[in-house]
Amino acid sequence: MKLLLTFLVLLTGMLAASFARAAETPANALLILAKQDGVLLIVDPSSLQVIARVPVGKDPHEVIASSDGKVAYASNYGSGAYSTLALVDLVAQKALPSVDLGALRGPHGLTFVGGKAWFTAEGAKAIGSYDPATKNVDWILGTGQNRTHMIYVSPDLKTIVTTNVSSGTVSIIEKAVGGPPGQGSALGAPGGDWNETVVRVGDGSEGFDVSADDKEIWVANAGDGTVSIINLASKRVTETLAADVRGANRLKFTPDGKLALISSLRSSDVTVIDTVTRKTVKRIAVGHGAAGIQMQPDGARAFVACSPDGYVAVIDLHSLEVVGRIEAGHDPDGLAWATRR
Repeated sequence: MKLLLTFLVLLTGMLAASFARAAETPANALLILAKQDGVLLIVDPSSLQVIARVPVGKDPHEVIASSDGKVAYASNYGSGAYSTLALVDLVAQKALPSVDLGALRGPHGLTFVGGKAWFTAEGAKAIGSYDPATKNVDWILGTGQNRTHMIYVSPDLKTIVTTNVSSGTVSIIEKAVGGPPGQGSALGAPGGDWNETVVRVGDGSEGFDVSADDKEIWVANAGDGTVSIINLASKRVTETLAADVRGANRLKFTPDGKLALISSLRSSDVTVIDTVTRKTVKRIAVGHGAAGIQMQPDGARAFVACSPDGYVAVIDLHSLEVVGRIEAGHDPDGLAWATRR
C-alpha cells in the first residue's frame, strides 16, 4: 500500500509538471485580442490551442509584441474614450502595469521598432513612441488628420506611414536630414524635424501595408471598396484597383510579397490579390465578416480574426483554403506574432 501511494504521488507530480510545461508560452506564439472580453489570448500556433488568457482592460483593439517576444502591448481604444496601453508579460502570462498616455486619447495602431512601442492616438490626431527603458512617452507628432488609425515605422526609423480613416488620406512622415543640434537631429533619434506629406487616397482609408522592397504602400479604402497604390518615392497614387472590398478592415502582404489579403467586416470573404497582375485571384469564405490579419513569418499560413463569429480562421497560403479555426471569445480583432529571443 505504501509503495502504491508513493507511486501515485510521483505520478501526480509528473502529470502536474507535464501540464505546467504544456501551458508555457511557446517560443513562437500567436496573440489574439478578444475586444468584448478585454482579454489577450496566447495561442500555440502548432496545435492551435489557447494556452493562456490575460486581462488587458477595456476595448483592446490592436496588439504587438516586443522584439524579444517577452512583452505584449495592447491599445485600449474606446473610440477615443480611453488612453492607456495594456502590457502583458508573455513568459509569466500575467498583466503588467499599464501605460497612461494622458491626453493622447484613443490609442489604436501599434508597432514595435527600435526598442520602442509606436502608436497612433486617434482622439489626439497624433502618433507617438513609448520607451520601455525609461517608461515614458518620449516623442509625439501631430498629423492634422482625422482618425489617425494604423501605423508603420521603417526599421531604420526614417519613415513613418499612417492611415487617416475619416480624412481618406495617408500620412508619409520622413525624418529630415540634419536639424538643430541637440534636438534629436541624428537619424533614428525621436526628436528633430520631420516632414509630412499627406496623400489623398479613397474614402475610409484604414488597412494598409508597405511592400517588402519599400517601394509601394497599398491602402484598402473601406468607403469605396478600392485599393490605392502609392509610390513611396514619389508619394503619389500610381494606381487605384477596383477591388470591391467595401468595409475593408485590414490589408496585409504575404511574406514573399506575391499576394495581398484584404479582410472586410461587411463581407463573408477574404479577398486575395496578385501583387504583380493587380488582379483578384480568389475570395476565401471565412464567416460573417473579418478584421485583423496576421501572417505566419514562414509564409505557410495566415490568421484572420472573424469578429462576428468569435473565431480566428486559419488559411493555408499555398492552397488558399481555410484549414482550421481557433475559438477566440467575443469579437476577436487585433492579432500579432511573438518570437521569443
